[in-house]
Amino acid sequence: MKQFQDYLATFPSIEHLNRIDLIDTQGTVAHSIPAIEGKLGSLKLYNALALKFHGELNRESAQQGLLWFAELVEDAQKNIGKHPNIDLLLEVVKHNLNYRLQPISK
Repeated sequence: MKQFQDYLATFPSIEHLNRIDLIDTQGTVAHSIPAIEGKLGSLKLYNALALKFHGELNRESAQQGLLWFAELVEDAQKNIGKHPNIDLLLEVVKHNLNYRLQPISK
């Protein structure tokens, strides 16, 4: 079974990114993932989702993200708040939310 790091190694480079913003249906930035240490794996995964799903974060793309986060999802479910970018995907699936993923270049 693949682990998070296995998936991460297959995603496109994020060297050009400053962050990814999640834009809600009202056009407001609801969440951002910055290009900083400790967030780079999430940034890389969300960028891969943006590319694969044409910038849409919905139930389908969130489920893909959870698959890619692999073993970390169980830890996130046991420790709400420890992995906010996984928590967000879980909320999207649970409440059928929709966001636009907006990569912001440096």
